[in-house]
Amino acid sequence: MRVSVIQNNPQDKLKDNLAEVVQLVRRAAAGGAELIALPEYYAFMGSDPVAHRDSGRWFAEIDGEMANLARELGVVVHAGSLVEARDDQTFNTTVVYGIDGQRLARYSKIHLFDVELPNGVVYKESDIISRGSDVVTYRVGDWTVGCTICYDIRFPTLYRRLVDQGCDLIMVPAAFTLATGKDHWEVLLRARAIETGCYVAAPAQIFSHAGGARTCYGHSLIADPWGHVVAKASDRVGIASTDIDLSFIRQVRAQLPVHRHHVLD
Repeated sequence: MRVSVIQNNPQDKLKDNLAEVVQLVRRAAAGGAELIALPEYYAFMGSDPVAHRDSGRWFAEIDGEMANLARELGVVVHAGSLVEARDDQTFNTTVVYGIDGQRLARYSKIHLFDVELPNGVVYKESDIISRGSDVVTYRVGDWTVGCTICYDIRFPTLYRRLVDQGCDLIMVPAAFTLATGKDHWEVLLRARAIETGCYVAAPAQIFSHAGGARTCYGHSLIADPWGHVVAKASDRVGIASTDIDLSFIRQVRAQLPVHRHHVLD
């Protein structure tokens, strides 16, 4: 299966962001991609927390546009994440669309980014976002795909749950900060691939947002089950693509069956 990860730089102008994303998805599909993944918060990065939270009012509109795009192109779109208002709460939510435009999965981010970085910048995602609770997978042909978002990458228990549910490919749409990304991004993604024996695909945002209030690391990539980076985006808006192979997963897991050797919960 050919997989593409999109790298973009959304700002606070929804229509401009969506136009760019649609163009990138079309390019990936023209290149033969069957599964195309977008970054976390791919359609809007607000200039302040309130504006970002309130972008949830566009969830239904964007949901419909992405569904139509997947159906038109005949591809699966793993639509990074959007702010979703649901049940009097606000979630950071991935929606996945099948080739017929129907929803294959919906996942709300479990681990929220509440941190103080070495440069003194504080992020508190939980001020505007509620925590999800469900571990989510979906099927694309013979593949089982697992859903995670950004900060989830630091919590290997979630990835163990996903591989225990049969995952072959785990998605990590992200808006990883420059301060943490330069030291942690690739290390964490490759570690999750190695310890699960899965491919890991991580579409990410790049450059600055919200008038320079936040800068993202980029370096969208796909890692194979041995931990090698087999596709990686350069430092620009664009696409990284590769073909992934179930037989290679079986080979790696036969040689190094880490996924069967857990003894501690």
